[in-house]
Amino acid sequence: MVLRQMKYMGCVAAMMVGGLGAASPCDAPGRHVVHAGESIQRAVDRARPGDTIVIRPGHYRESVLIDKSRLRLVGAGHRTVISPSGKRATNACGQSGNGICVVGKGRLRDVSIRSLTVRGFKKNGIFASGTDRLSVHHVTVRKNGVWGIAQEKSIRGMFRDNTVVDNGDAGIFIANKTREEGGGTDTRGAVISDNYLAGNRIGVTIRRVRNLTVGYNTITRNCGGVFIVGDESRPQAGALTVRNNSIYRNNKYCPGNSRLPYIQGSGIVLTGAEHVQVRRNVIRENRGKSPLSGGVVLFHSFVKVLNHHNVISHNIVLRNKPVDLANRDLPGKGNRFIRNVCRTSEPAGLCRPLHRDGLNPSATGE
Repeated sequence: MVLRQMKYMGCVAAMMVGGLGAASPCDAPGRHVVHAGESIQRAVDRARPGDTIVIRPGHYRESVLIDKSRLRLVGAGHRTVISPSGKRATNACGQSGNGICVVGKGRLRDVSIRSLTVRGFKKNGIFASGTDRLSVHHVTVRKNGVWGIAQEKSIRGMFRDNTVVDNGDAGIFIANKTREEGGGTDTRGAVISDNYLAGNRIGVTIRRVRNLTVGYNTITRNCGGVFIVGDESRPQAGALTVRNNSIYRNNKYCPGNSRLPYIQGSGIVLTGAEHVQVRRNVIRENRGKSPLSGGVVLFHSFVKVLNHHNVISHNIVLRNKPVDLANRDLPGKGNRFIRNVCRTSEPAGLCRPLHRDGLNPSATGE
């Protein structure tokens, strides 16, 4: 295994140095090199679990269906672009309007998608179902019709250092099931970290799942920043952490639907969630007049399920409109606002007081 990893690192290094020159160690067994004008899907079909598919710089007009475990798809950053072909799709992924799909008959394990761009698909840039330890790293996902990166029925996903912009719905969407009802499922520690999410309807949507972390992301220019969404199903959505994110100026206007009112100026929204930790985020200048507008907002779900036992603590929440902190779900039980730096709240009294020249270190804000 160590030798295989060393060969892989040598392959990537040779690509970076050699560019489009002579054949590299990537052409060895277990490495499938795709050049501009060739088919990525054909390489995937030939590959075996454990293989790496190296995609050279170029524009590839196709959809890619990955249905094998332990497959690595590695591009050349922004120079490797995958977009629709404009012709009738030849696989189920493209026929569904998606760019890259990770879907198999059983649980797919340890699939990695790295360093490429997926753009312009009718539905989703990257869609995964039934995966374990899917890794999406350093990928640009742009201008897709629904979700940028979406995952359902999956565990231990890792989504890091991606640029996800101008998609029709959520930039990153994690759900128990996308087309069925059901209780919140345990993602077993999924991580959404260090991504840049801008111009989407919502930056990150977490729907009916539990046990994951959304951390260190930059989320701006969406209609809403982060939505934690639950309903009457059991177990309830929640038991997760949103921390150390920069969430600012999410002031696009998006019309409402049958589940939610229109969205504009929402930083972090919890609706029908429990035991969520929202801490040490910087949330500023999210402004709107929707019932969901504000820095951090607690709001009942569309079937009137309440939030309970959530903790919003040690956040800097400033210059949001109509207020920085809003508990619009007052019948909800056990929700706590602790030591948050803010100026306005609904109801009043949720903020940590401020001096004219800065913070009041003695205030508890509880």
